[in-house]
Amino acid sequence: MAVEELHSIIKRCQILEEQDFKEEDFGLFQLAGQRCIDEGHIDQLLEIIQNEENKVIIKNMGWNLVGPVVRYLLWNDKEHDKRKYYFLMLDLLVKLCNPKELLLGLLELIEEPSGKQISQIILLLLRPLQTVIQKLRNNKAYSVGLALSTLWSQLSLLPVPYSKEQIQADDYGLCQCCKALIEFTKPFVEDVIDNKESSMENEKLKDEILKFCFRSLKCPLLTAQFLEQSDDTGDDPLRCFASEIIGFLSAIGHPFLKMIFNHGRKKKTWDYLEFEEEEDKQLSDSMASLAYLVFVQGISIDQLPMVLSPSYLLQFNMGHIEVLLQRTEESVFSKGLYLLENGLLRIEDNSLLHQYLEIKSFLTVPQGLVKVMTLCPTETLRKKGLAMLQLYINKLDPQGKYTLFRCLLNTSNHSGVEAFIIQNIKNQIDMSLKRTYNKWFTGPQLISLLDLVLFLPEGAETDLLQNSDRIMASLNLLRYLVIKDNENDNQTGLWTELEKIENNFLKPLHTGLNMSKAHYEAEIKNSQEVQKSKDLCSITVGREEIPNMPPEMQLKVLHSALFTFDLIESVLARVEELIEIKTKSTSEENMG
Repeated sequence: MAVEELHSIIKRCQILEEQDFKEEDFGLFQLAGQRCIDEGHIDQLLEIIQNEENKVIIKNMGWNLVGPVVRYLLWNDKEHDKRKYYFLMLDLLVKLCNPKELLLGLLELIEEPSGKQISQIILLLLRPLQTVIQKLRNNKAYSVGLALSTLWSQLSLLPVPYSKEQIQADDYGLCQCCKALIEFTKPFVEDVIDNKESSMENEKLKDEILKFCFRSLKCPLLTAQFLEQSDDTGDDPLRCFASEIIGFLSAIGHPFLKMIFNHGRKKKTWDYLEFEEEEDKQLSDSMASLAYLVFVQGISIDQLPMVLSPSYLLQFNMGHIEVLLQRTEESVFSKGLYLLENGLLRIEDNSLLHQYLEIKSFLTVPQGLVKVMTLCPTETLRKKGLAMLQLYINKLDPQGKYTLFRCLLNTSNHSGVEAFIIQNIKNQIDMSLKRTYNKWFTGPQLISLLDLVLFLPEGAETDLLQNSDRIMASLNLLRYLVIKDNENDNQTGLWTELEKIENNFLKPLHTGLNMSKAHYEAEIKNSQEVQKSKDLCSITVGREEIPNMPPEMQLKVLHSALFTFDLIESVLARVEELIEIKTKSTSEENMG
């Protein structure tokens, strides 16, 4: 019945001119063709399509059959014996139908599915889509751009495999699609290369390929994890995809070196300004991804000129590192850590000039490291962030270290980080006293820095438990200064500032310790009374109420806090004892 209906429609249309086909004819042809497919009349349908007398009809109406054919191929078992006939029909329709209509129809089909079917339909339709575009005579660049944009939009919905096992399993087909997408794009890249004349159409085609490369650098390559570099890195599909994308950039006249080094400049030698302004945020992510692929993964690294100095390379990568560290995904900001490490390891200790800190990214990057150290849930990445901050400090010259310490003490708002900085300050003072005189960590400059260290932010009301790391580090620094610097020498300037230190730090600390210990001793007494009644209750620790804690746990927390206060108090007492001994000894020497 369906075949007879289709023959009837075709017979009526054969006597019409192409321009006389009505919308009703298209609808009837599609319905009848759909029924033929549903009822399995594939042989008869193939005969109709291949019949030379139906050439004009198939050219104008046949594209309506592509959807049903593709859906059949997706939904039916791969072992089905009739699949080869449906593939033949798809090939015939691609060959015979109007390419403009086919292009839109194929892109609509690609946009339909979700989940694992996204990769299935892309892999099925990439070659037909490529054939259709190559048949188009006009607006080829627009068609290539539309196709690449649609394909990328669908691919960006697929989860990016993270581990080696996930990459090898490729459950959602992303890796297969990336490989197929390269093969899809290659002929159009070759068109750009072969067309030596700078025609408007060729420039448009180049622009569309460039946009696709930028999008690919952001997704999936920005979040992609790569297998460790070894003999089998050629088996890493995402690395191969990255390598091909970078190759495309060079082929169409935008080598990565030119783009990396011109992105972010006020006056750009890279002339592609329009795109840069149009999608600046995407471009920042893409350029950061590109920098990581080149410098850390070593893709096309051999194209870098050897004359570039390590500090020059670090300067241009610092903006990309900043972009990566601003992201919250571990797979992305971890790349910022490794890109920073790659740049810093090229530089000798104490050689990175303080003038670089006038560039915004040279201060925002260490602040980004602080966020990784304090907020990242993964311990290995927190430790990596700490190691990178220390490496960064080591590379700066003395004035650069001094400037960075001031910045981080003012901005970190984290007791542990401040303790880490104070320890670094102590190390710099030690080197200055033992080895080479350094004006930044002795005398007036040091005193200015100590003003940020030897004080309590809220005086005696400061939360000592929350700030215990910082306070202990400050006391240890003060103890070191008292031991190492004699009052008569006063190389650090400590002894002239002692009264201010006592008023701003030591005395408020005494008062705060007394208040805190009294509070926690009262809490312990309250907790012991509650324990007798075996009820749950809440306690206040570090100004935060911890509700419904079993009495045994409460006592542990409270005794731990008291232990911390006792520790601070013992170090404080030792510092005051040393100060008294030193001042008494100096007075006796002066009198003698």
